[in-house]
Amino acid sequence: MGNTEIFDRIARAYDNEQRIQIGKICAEEIRRVLGEVDTREKQAIDFGCGTGLIGMEFLEDFHKVLFLDSSEQMIEVTKEKLRQLQTEKGEAICLNLEQEEAGGIRGDYIFIVQTLLHISDTAEILEKLFRLLNPGGHLIIIDFNKQPAINADNVHNGFEQETLRQELEQVGFTEVVSRTFYQSEKLFMNMDASMFIMDGRKYQAV
Repeated sequence: MGNTEIFDRIARAYDNEQRIQIGKICAEEIRRVLGEVDTREKQAIDFGCGTGLIGMEFLEDFHKVLFLDSSEQMIEVTKEKLRQLQTEKGEAICLNLEQEEAGGIRGDYIFIVQTLLHISDTAEILEKLFRLLNPGGHLIIIDFNKQPAINADNVHNGFEQETLRQELEQVGFTEVVSRTFYQSEKLFMNMDASMFIMDGRKYQAV
């Protein structure tokens, strides 16, 4: 999976009205999970950022937001947005974490929104994301609930929340909670579907 070549082709036309609207809905739900926590000295990672629709919503909430994606063209669009904003609070990096190591990249919060479904080995990527988190950090996943009517070679057809929660716990995440927060017609590959949000914490030794 990964679908990097597909995203390279559609990068310039990616930000249509529906995707922008869904991005804002997802960002609002992430804010509910963040609650009243002061994140102004924290670093966030928008993993599988695409054109940065999620991370751009949080530039003023964090010390810095790192935008990571395997698609060079998506990263170029994100860089253009950051230049237009004339901000130094965001940095966009092309990285294929399925095939590469992340080096010294670390974050306190990782957002992975509608990205996990494009990754073949979800357990491996969850382990890598766990290593990217600082102790006490949070992984916040937004993706589709399993939709059995979808049968595609290049994406998962969504996830069972309980199964994914167990995967996070096997990696080492604690306090994993999730809920369905949005449903709509033709939301996922032109099929009716719903989205969930899941939050897991990397254990912090006292």
